[in-house]
Amino acid sequence: MKKNMQLTDAAIAVLKDQQRKGIQQKSLSDEQLELIYRNKWFKIWVPQSLDGLGLDLVSGLSLLKELAYQDGGLAWTVTLCAGANLFVGFIDPAVGQDIFNSKTVCFGGSGQVAGVAEREGESYRLKGLWKYATGAPHLTHFTLNAYIQEDGRPLLDEGGNPLVKSFFVAREFVLIHYDWDTFGLEATASHSFSLDSIRVDENQSFFIDASKSTRTELLYQYPFVPFAELTLLVNFMGMYHRFLDLIEKLFVLKSNQGKWEQMESKAAFRKLDEMQQDYTARENSIMELAVRSWDNLKDEADNTALYERIAIESRDFVETILSNVIKLYPHTGISGAATDNEINILFRNIFTASQHKLLQKNLS
Repeated sequence: MKKNMQLTDAAIAVLKDQQRKGIQQKSLSDEQLELIYRNKWFKIWVPQSLDGLGLDLVSGLSLLKELAYQDGGLAWTVTLCAGANLFVGFIDPAVGQDIFNSKTVCFGGSGQVAGVAEREGESYRLKGLWKYATGAPHLTHFTLNAYIQEDGRPLLDEGGNPLVKSFFVAREFVLIHYDWDTFGLEATASHSFSLDSIRVDENQSFFIDASKSTRTELLYQYPFVPFAELTLLVNFMGMYHRFLDLIEKLFVLKSNQGKWEQMESKAAFRKLDEMQQDYTARENSIMELAVRSWDNLKDEADNTALYERIAIESRDFVETILSNVIKLYPHTGISGAATDNEINILFRNIFTASQHKLLQKNLS
């Protein structure tokens, strides 16, 4: 299978050289972070006027997919942190100008609604515990969702539901709980964090809603849910693509061993070929949906049906990836069970990533 190469050989060499170090120390290494800052990967979705890459949807997805092919843990961190840096399009522009000119700015946090924000005049007092802040050790600002209260009573939105707002808080006010201890995506360091009665100004709150974006760039008019579905999916795609390529190499090596050649190789290669063709067809389909939805947004055409298809196809794709990896893994032998083996790293990363709720199918 061919890949679209967006990364330089020098960047790939650093990614390969540092991957195991990031896993061992359970956070991205200094060398990995330096590569990210130099290439502005945390600022994929930040406008060029704020020293970001300012990529359109499709170019950004291709870059994330390529990163995931090289190192799933780093790519997942970049995806989640760059995705949180997208909030530059929803916060007070003057505040954004101030914060996002930094080359190391890194928003990140939790999508859960887990805490309470007590309104006190023009400010809020935040309290709560939030889980899974990807990249916690190097975040400059933590993002969170909280229920809004006033005088201890929950406030309601226009629909009569509890009012929820998003907030960002500078790192120095946050307590990180170093509790990320998983069998994959170790380098993402997705620790919990808490706030204990921290006061923030109104301009540190925002709504992640295209109708409430504070910048004019097209990207911030693209709905956040399909954006999140696509950006997470390309991580699975990149890791799975790499897994298939390594399995193919392994099968070629094994086919030189007489017994395997006679007994299993034809069936194994046929099955792998089917999976590779299926991958290519699904990749083409999902990327075409991304292209069409982006073009439609430019033309102000209705994207409702396309967003629904993105939701369905992305979940189907992940389900197929998990199923196929399980089918292929037993063919890797004991070497595939060695924690230092790249096949094993990919297996662990793919199945840890599968615990993210967004692309899970309902078990009904």
